[in-house]
Formats: sequence, C-alpha cells, structure tokens
Amino acid sequence: MLQTLTGFVVVGVAIALGYLLGRIDLLGPNARYVLSRLTFFVLSPFLLFVVLAQADVHTLFSALLPVSAIAAVVIFVVYATIARFIWRRGVAETLVGTLAAGQVNSNNIGIPLSLYLLGSAAYPAPVILLQLIVFTPITMAIFESVTTGQRRAFPILRRTVTNPIVVGSVLGVLVSLSGWKLPPIVLDPAQLIANACVPVLLISYGISLHGQRVLGTSGRRRDILLASALKLLAMPLIAWATATFLFHLAPHDVLIVTVLAALPTAQNVFNYAQRFDVGETIARDTVFLTTLGCVPILIGITLLLG
Repeated sequence: MLQTLTGFVVVGVAIALGYLLGRIDLLGPNARYVLSRLTFFVLSPFLLFVVLAQADVHTLFSALLPVSAIAAVVIFVVYATIARFIWRRGVAETLVGTLAAGQVNSNNIGIPLSLYLLGSAAYPAPVILLQLIVFTPITMAIFESVTTGQRRAFPILRRTVTNPIVVGSVLGVLVSLSGWKLPPIVLDPAQLIANACVPVLLISYGISLHGQRVLGTSGRRRDILLASALKLLAMPLIAWATATFLFHLAPHDVLIVTVLAALPTAQNVFNYAQRFDVGETIARDTVFLTTLGCVPILIGITLLLG
C-alpha cells in the first residue's frame, strides 16, 4: 500500500507547492496564464513525443487498446447525452465535462502507479496512444470550431494538425513504429524539456486551487459530480466487464485495464479548459475529486483482482 500511495504523494506535493505559490502570489497575477500556455504549447508536446517514441510497438497495439477505447467511448456518450440534451450545456462546456468523465491521467499518475501497482511502466502506453492520436485531434478540432466560430473544414483541419500536442504525439508514434532508437544527441535535450511538463502542470493546477472552493457556487455541481462518478465507478466497471466477458482476457490483463480505467481525470483536461477559457470549474473540481477518490478505488481493485 505504501508503494501505491507514493505516486499520489509525488503529485500531491507538487499541487500543494502550486497552491502555496498562489497564496503568496509569488509569480504574479499572470502566472496561471503563462504556465498554461507554456505547458500546452511547449512542454506537453515534448513529453508526449518522448513517451510515445520510446514505447514498444507491441505494447501500444495490444489487446488493452480496444478495451480501453470501448470503456472511454461509453462514458463519453453517457456524459455528453446528459449534459447536452438534458441539461442543455454548450458544446464546448459539454466537451470539457465529457473529457473529465472519460479521459484518464495515463501519464503523470498512470505511469508511476502502473509501475508501483502492476510492475511495469509500459502498460499505460496504449491508453496514451488512444487519447493522443484519436481523442486529442477530435477534441482540438471541436474546440477550434466552437471557440473561433470557424465552420469550414480546411481551416479547422489545418489548425488541428498543426496543434503542438497533436504534432508531438504523431511524431512520437512514427518514431516508435519505425523502430528507430533516438540517439542521445536528440533524445536527451527532448527528455530535459519533457521532464519539466508534469511539475509545471501540477504547480499550475495548484495555483488555480487558491481562492477556489471545490463544489462551490458555480452552478455546475451536478456536472462535476456526474463526471466524477462516471470516472471513478462506471468506467472501471465497464472496462472490467468488457475485458472479462467480451474479450476474455487473462486475469492479469483484466487487472491492468481495470486499473487504467480507474485512474483519475487527466490534468490535460484542465489545461484544455484553461487554454480555451471554458468549463474550467468542471475540469478543476473533477480532477481534484477523482485524484482523491481513486485512491481507495485502486486499492480495492488490486485487492479484488490482484
């Protein structure tokens, strides 16, 4: 259990440091804006490139990929249907909540927890691939269309394919598929920049918590609670059922996909909400609640299935 909690302690310290920086206003009033843009346009693309470029091709395209895809898509559909057609939320805000409900923190929490819980840091690679190569381009295209008012296909496609996060992800997958081992003169500088992404993102998130109250009077409590419940309870249950009864995976593989599905909401969702200035409360509070709530969920899954 101590090893399981180690990953959360690492994340928690960085978030607490960010909160402290926000409280004493060390970085000034524009800190969140600057750190958000730094993460989105520079650090995240480098991190995604490095992770995917070094991932094993067989792991990337293993049987874990379709199970994770089905679980995520089911959650996306459930949340989007309720938020858009019952609660009448806007498209961009619905998209933020949808991602908060079904996009997992497969990188900065998933990788260390996979190592501590499952014995290998490679297991989150298929989920990282799915989210970055499939979900991210679609997400960016919708955000660009809604926030810019652009409806023509070519400008949206151009802005999507030139998005730095998409570019970094695609380049990383191409390197992995080619089998090319990056020489140190290329990998080491990229790794240096990539290593800054997770702490900067977590510090930025911690700064955003200062002066805010979780489930405050934003009028979006039910959105946050729905996204958190789907993320923590429904998604791992769907992944377990899909792996067990539809794909008949081995018990260890069932454990892997269930643990991955139970990971908290990706901090990238908060980064997207900041970048496009929509649904920030939903993203921030869902990340907070699922990061805390997934601890007993993950421990329970490992006890039941491990």
